[in-house]
Amino acid sequence: MEQRVQRIKDILDSKKAEEIESYTLTGKGYITDKVIVATALNNKHSVALLGHLKEELKPLGEEFLAVEEDGDWTIIDLGDIIIHLMTKEYREKYSLDEFLNDFKIVESY
Repeated sequence: MEQRVQRIKDILDSKKAEEIESYTLTGKGYITDKVIVATALNNKHSVALLGHLKEELKPLGEEFLAVEEDGDWTIIDLGDIIIHLMTKEYREKYSLDEFLNDFKIVESY
């Protein structure tokens, strides 16, 4: 699991995503075990990040169970990992980090 999370974070970092944080929610009653939140520079960057994740993770066997793509906020469900790609404005507006901050942060970039 940690290797998968690190691989996702490395891909996002290499494609210039900002403020990449991961949260461990195992045993917390949340819908998934891990959440990764990253800031996209703009809508086009968010779409590009999603494309890079699909391109690099699918050949490794990752299954994209659901993707809700908005540009300002894209949610990627890998089952035990959920990835949120958000523009800075949306990340501030919806305070997802504040909600998840009740849980232990695994690592920040």
